[in-house]
Amino acid sequence: MKNGKARAVAMGGMLFALAVLLSFVEGMAAPALGLPPGVKPGLANIVVMYALFFLGRGQALTLVLLKSFFAMLTRGLSAGALSLAGGLLSLAVMLLLLLPKEKPSYLVLSVAGAVAHNMGQLLMASLWLKTAFSLAYAPVLIVSGIGMGAVTSISLRLLLPALQRAGLMRQKERDDPDRR
Repeated sequence: MKNGKARAVAMGGMLFALAVLLSFVEGMAAPALGLPPGVKPGLANIVVMYALFFLGRGQALTLVLLKSFFAMLTRGLSAGALSLAGGLLSLAVMLLLLLPKEKPSYLVLSVAGAVAHNMGQLLMASLWLKTAFSLAYAPVLIVSGIGMGAVTSISLRLLLPALQRAGLMRQKERDDPDRR
């Protein structure tokens, strides 16, 4: 029993470190790729999706909270609030989509999560700035959410064989080809 708990804590720590590293990399890559302001590839969201699909909603929620707290510590209160709003709305949407017996594909979950993440951040920005003017940017963030959500889904699908070989997938998820 202790070994299982220690393994879960160690895995959570490694996933958090990976999410932070990927956030850093995508923060540097976005301007180099010429992406519009506020648009990032969503690489760190691969880690949250992995946690949700293979470790459970508790681990995914913990990662969202830790990522937001880290953003607040390193980039300020507004960055932490934006991260928290986007992360929580994204996770909530993905959890709602997972409720029916027939589960959607990773692509549908990823795109819905990415769009929800962008909309959560946009709503928080509107609250933070005390104006709805920022909502005019919604079309850009919806389109980018669809594109980046697809990229995130494809990235996760490409990583699945390596995760399976490393023994980092639950049996149920390994045997569910429709989700891929």
